[in-house]
Amino acid sequence: MSVHNEQARTTLRRLAEMRKSRSPIVCLTAYDAGFAAVLDAAGVDVVLVGDSLGMVVQGHETTVPVTLEQMVYHASLAARGTRRALLMVDMPFMSYSSPEQALANAARLMQEGGAQMVKLEGDGAQQAVVAALARHGIPVCAHLGLRPQSIHKLGGYRVQGREPHAAERMIHDAVALQDAGADMLLLECVPALLAAEIRGMVEIPVIGIGAGVDCDGQILVLQDVLGITARPPRFVKDFMAEAGSVQGAVQAYVAAVRERRFPGPEHGFTA
Repeated sequence: MSVHNEQARTTLRRLAEMRKSRSPIVCLTAYDAGFAAVLDAAGVDVVLVGDSLGMVVQGHETTVPVTLEQMVYHASLAARGTRRALLMVDMPFMSYSSPEQALANAARLMQEGGAQMVKLEGDGAQQAVVAALARHGIPVCAHLGLRPQSIHKLGGYRVQGREPHAAERMIHDAVALQDAGADMLLLECVPALLAAEIRGMVEIPVIGIGAGVDCDGQILVLQDVLGITARPPRFVKDFMAEAGSVQGAVQAYVAAVRERRFPGPEHGFTA
């Protein structure tokens, strides 16, 4: 039986099987029912309701202004458009500063928003939060590398993990978060060789965005795929340029990831 079944709902078990069989996992963002349905029909495995909506939908300069109420609302919209894809939802800035707060807010994202997995940014310091969520049966994706919610602390949108000590720390954090109960990792703006090394150190699926082709899957922001971002990051490809339609662009992205034609060397970073 094929790991990828177009009809069945994507589950954590299926994502784990896809990692094991080296079948690329396709992820993409959506913020409403209409676009979520397009992604779902095209065969996207994981739809992320990202706090990136603060920038691409609301027009903010960062993701920091996005609130929990807004995430619950947009998640509930996207949930109505998905039938097969797993729905992952970002926990916004300062919504998981303690295990207790994280549990209460994750519960809202699942009960009111329809989330099937939550994603949080952080490092090894988030082990207690991840462990608490995992103990209560809440699937978690841990986001390492460039963390947009920490942009003011990081001093800009820059590649992370280039220095040896930073790379070693990221590897340690990845293993620690897995051991705390994270079900998936997302690596953003990380040198390709470091991402491959992290992938080899953990047993859970590793999703990349600007992290090279050796991850178990890829994710992009939908607006970047459709070519409507004013200044797209280096790791982005405009799939709309040749597709001619939204559906065609999404289908082209899905095919490129499945066939490991995306990302190419030009979409990644070196140490």
